[in-house]
Amino acid sequence: MPDHTKPQFRPETLAIVSGYNPEDALRSAKPPVYMTATFTYPSAQVAKDVHRAYFDGDGPEAGGSGHIYSRLGHPGLDILEERLAAIDGTEAALAYCSGMAAHTAVALAYLKPGEGVVHGRPFYSGVDGLFNEIMPQFGSHSAYWTDGCDEANMWAACEEAMAKGPVAMLAAESPGNPTAALVDLDLLVKIAGRVEVAQGRRPIVMVDNTLLGPFHQRPFEHGVDLCVTSLTKYCAGHSDLLAGAITGRKELIEPLKLQRLVWGSHLDPYTAWLVLRSLETVALRTERAMENAKTVADWLKAHPKVAGVTYLGFTPEGTPARAVFERQCKGAGSTFSFHLHGGEAEAFRMLDSLKLLKMAVNLGGSNTLICHSASTTHYAVAREMRLASGITDGTIRLSVGLEHVDDIIADLAQALEAV
Repeated sequence: MPDHTKPQFRPETLAIVSGYNPEDALRSAKPPVYMTATFTYPSAQVAKDVHRAYFDGDGPEAGGSGHIYSRLGHPGLDILEERLAAIDGTEAALAYCSGMAAHTAVALAYLKPGEGVVHGRPFYSGVDGLFNEIMPQFGSHSAYWTDGCDEANMWAACEEAMAKGPVAMLAAESPGNPTAALVDLDLLVKIAGRVEVAQGRRPIVMVDNTLLGPFHQRPFEHGVDLCVTSLTKYCAGHSDLLAGAITGRKELIEPLKLQRLVWGSHLDPYTAWLVLRSLETVALRTERAMENAKTVADWLKAHPKVAGVTYLGFTPEGTPARAVFERQCKGAGSTFSFHLHGGEAEAFRMLDSLKLLKMAVNLGGSNTLICHSASTTHYAVAREMRLASGITDGTIRLSVGLEHVDDIIADLAQALEAV
């Protein structure tokens, strides 16, 4: 039950205040870095009680702030996880050493041998590989849809997967990487209900919310079960750390917490502190980046050497995708793709002519980053799969940053002369 005695702050405020009380740290206005591997106990009995609280969830230390060893948890992790859950508007959160560690944790916990995952394409290539190359080694199977706004297309993928065994998970990345393809989250939850009727068991609905984040898309308001976010991207925002998070209902998060202590994929104290600091400015940074991205996308759309721009703001009026965008998204984001006339050779000439923009495979940072998707982020995805997802040899992903927009456009303009 919600505590109606507490002020109901908005996500932008929760990103600054949630999870930390200065009284707990010598009145430090900001959380300190708890740089330790282990924690001491005042007595042997307290040590036992703290372990009992962690592993059994009861006893005199249950609900307390006692810690054992930083792989199991530490104060910075507590603060960060409470803040992440508050921002997303859900019950619990876990932070990991990378976004892929978070995705892998969900797959290992909720995909058993003989079970299937149905997912959308495009999906970040690491997750695509997880579902289609790594998890099948543990006995799972997969199927995919290519239009996350088309119920028939999505249901056909579910039927394909159910023919091989029970479907345990529906997984979506929305917007998709790198084409910003949308998945209708309300429809996804509806399809989970259809799967439940068909097989007698409801699959978990997991959504990767990295490209828009909690301030511009609220997956839990649409009924999803788990949300995975690569904190490396917009939440950290400076291309200088790796981190990931899972948020969701406590009953789904608790098993993941116990597995994390075995996998050893927790987030370390210093990085947790860096993410906490960065979370305070996410809303401001993303607003500026989105303003820049809109201007850059408009300019690219009009350029004669550009065949098309897959920017959310350009989603055609009157289409199912446009209806989803208007209902589900509070912004168009700042990462999108544009497609050159030509292929790899033209793309490489353009990229090699850039002077300001940096070629790198991250996104969501303060600096504008650019890459050729087919030969970098989606290199490991089969060519036919890339093409089916809208990734051609002329596709270039652009993550617009915080530089002056005129400088970004000027660099693109001179580089496009090489095409």
